[in-house]
Amino acid sequence: MKKQFMLFGLCALLVHTSCKTKKEEKEEASKLVATSPVKTDTTLTKEYVCQIRSIQHIELRAQERGYLQKIYVDEGQFVRKGQLLFQIMPNLYEAEAQKAAAEANFAEVEYQNTKRLADSNIVSASELRMAKAKLDKANAEFSLAKVHLQFTEIRAPFDGIIDRFLVRQGSLVDEGELLTSLSDNSKMWVYFNVPEAEYLFYAANHKINKQQVQLVTAANQVFPHPGIVETIEADFDNETGNIPFRATFPNPNGLLRFGETGNIRITEPIKNAILIPQKATFEVLDKRYVYVIDKENRVKTREIGVTAEMEDLFVVSSGLNEGEKILLEGIRKVKEDDKIAYEYLDPKQVIGHLKVHAE
Repeated sequence: MKKQFMLFGLCALLVHTSCKTKKEEKEEASKLVATSPVKTDTTLTKEYVCQIRSIQHIELRAQERGYLQKIYVDEGQFVRKGQLLFQIMPNLYEAEAQKAAAEANFAEVEYQNTKRLADSNIVSASELRMAKAKLDKANAEFSLAKVHLQFTEIRAPFDGIIDRFLVRQGSLVDEGELLTSLSDNSKMWVYFNVPEAEYLFYAANHKINKQQVQLVTAANQVFPHPGIVETIEADFDNETGNIPFRATFPNPNGLLRFGETGNIRITEPIKNAILIPQKATFEVLDKRYVYVIDKENRVKTREIGVTAEMEDLFVVSSGLNEGEKILLEGIRKVKEDDKIAYEYLDPKQVIGHLKVHAE
């Protein structure tokens, strides 16, 4: 009998403890937390995927048909402006130039003889003009032959780095065939796309052109030389809502190459920014709202304007003032005009536990 009583008491204790634990968990789960906006100076840091291009990047093509007789450089080699790169077999064009030179000399002799005869009134002035026309034609054909001969030599139009060869020595190349490409990497053009809302934010702060930016390479390292935004295209892309920017970076050590990727980082200081945690907001039909707690501890829905988005934070442009209380946790558990009991957390403490910190 005594044992049964003890067993009954133990079960009752366990049931009571279990009920108490569930009640505490329920109270903990239903607890509401409030905070306030913070007004402070901060910096907005945004990153954009970018593509890196050389300031000059051209294709080198054969200007005449023939056998590739000689390659004077190697792939990846730095070359100087005017340096000889390729030689297409010039024999045929040399012969044509010699023939044209001989015909030009013959036309010159014929013209001089005709001129002497014309000066003595032995031949007419029209014959002299005919001889002069033949001389001009021969000289033009000689000049054209020399140009064709020059086309058998392919030289660098500017200082740069030779890319991979697409033909090999001894190959028969056609006129216009691609041989390789040449990149001037002394400066780099870096292209990235900016969403419309962020473009408007930068425009409002008058920091679009000449904005200093940083480049984060694919190795997640910051490139040591800052760049400058120099160009913004005229139109937005209707499909993406983005507008392309172009920043120019110096590349004195040649670290950057054509075709690399990375991220452009823009850091924008914001004075007297009003910050709230993103999780204190909710969205309805593309508009963003918060629950504001009034003096009677009732929640009121209020639309807010967002100037910029940071990790875990929004920069609010309208709808909230410093010192107002907003619901931070439990926004899905309340509805308009509910009277609530809540725990208030200092806003600096709240922001201090987020990934992004105000300055």
